[in-house]
Amino acid sequence: MRESVQAEVMMSFLVSEELSFKIPVELKYEAADPYAVRMTFHLPGDAPVTWAFGRELLLDGINGATGDGDVRIEPSEPEELSDVHIRLQVGADAALFRAGAAPLVAFLDRTDKLVPLGQEWTIGESDEHLEEALGRILAEENAG
Repeated sequence: MRESVQAEVMMSFLVSEELSFKIPVELKYEAADPYAVRMTFHLPGDAPVTWAFGRELLLDGINGATGDGDVRIEPSEPEELSDVHIRLQVGADAALFRAGAAPLVAFLDRTDKLVPLGQEWTIGESDEHLEEALGRILAEENAG
């Protein structure tokens, strides 16, 4: 079974009203951490920076403004599915990115096929059952 979903999306880094440039951003979703999406931003001249936040936050942000803290996501045009703004903030410093909604929706669709939305809790539970079963098998082998 596949354990992760990855994609590369070109996003615009919006430096100011007049200045923006495109950067590659890696999207990654892992079944081992089923609630989180990771975005790794490759800014020119800097080391890659990875942000992790809720998969539902990204999904909700495609359709409407969401996020209260360090990550805020909202459609650039609320009435149509076009671009999405992703604002990342650390203290007083903030970075604003614009991405097409279509590649984000395609990525989220692939994550949903790996771990259906709302079924994340089953991942941890099945791991616990597997560990219990392996423990019983090993105990039986050692006893015999």
